[in-house]
Amino acid sequence: MSRPLLNPPCKGWIEDLPYPDIPPTIETSLGSQNPNHQDLVYLELPRTLGWAREIMAFLAFPTVAISLFPLSLIPSSLEYRDFENTFLSILASACGIWMFIIGLRVSLSPPRDEPIRFNRPRGKMYAYNFKYCWWNPFATWKVETVSYDWSQVRAERWSQNGALPNGGLIIKWGVMLSIVAPGTNNVIDRFPLGIMADQHTWAYICTYMQEGPSALPPPGEPKDHNDVLWCEFALRLAPKVNWPAEMDLESRTAP
Repeated sequence: MSRPLLNPPCKGWIEDLPYPDIPPTIETSLGSQNPNHQDLVYLELPRTLGWAREIMAFLAFPTVAISLFPLSLIPSSLEYRDFENTFLSILASACGIWMFIIGLRVSLSPPRDEPIRFNRPRGKMYAYNFKYCWWNPFATWKVETVSYDWSQVRAERWSQNGALPNGGLIIKWGVMLSIVAPGTNNVIDRFPLGIMADQHTWAYICTYMQEGPSALPPPGEPKDHNDVLWCEFALRLAPKVNWPAEMDLESRTAP
């Protein structure tokens, strides 16, 4: 079994994918996903939560009703001086309200998309990353835009298992982009390539950067990440994608 090349490897590491300058030997494909934009200068791929945020917003509201129910038991508990049950009721309600706030903020705070751009003439990658603390809804959640030389980019395939409340098992997988310090395998930054991305997605990007769009299958109809459906209520309330002006211009143009 091969060992990770990067220090440290990503969580759930399975394998290191080929370096960015190595020609892919597998099929190049984005699956059912279409690029936001693709031409001779740059490729932009979406990284959206999709309907997951709509579901999370929908589930957040019943949490309030459930969490407030224990508070209705407090008067009778105090009548019998049942302070232990009173404390547990308040604690249960506080946890429920905390979960509601987290669910609502996770649904509404992230931008409508977290696009990632690959600029061929400049040999650079630009990422629109949303940084947040999932357990603390009162922390500072914000967008951080970064740019790195294409030569610094590495890709790792990962997989993780997680337990569901009903005892079931959920399997997650994807590709993590890791940025290494020049001339080393030491990771200085790391962020996901996208939802359900795989080695074929990485092969697509590498082919684009090495040979250009002519070496790729024709892309589907591009989608504006700020153009949302009427039924996507959480997405409508989410912030629009807004690149810093200087980085936006640089990432979309040749030197």
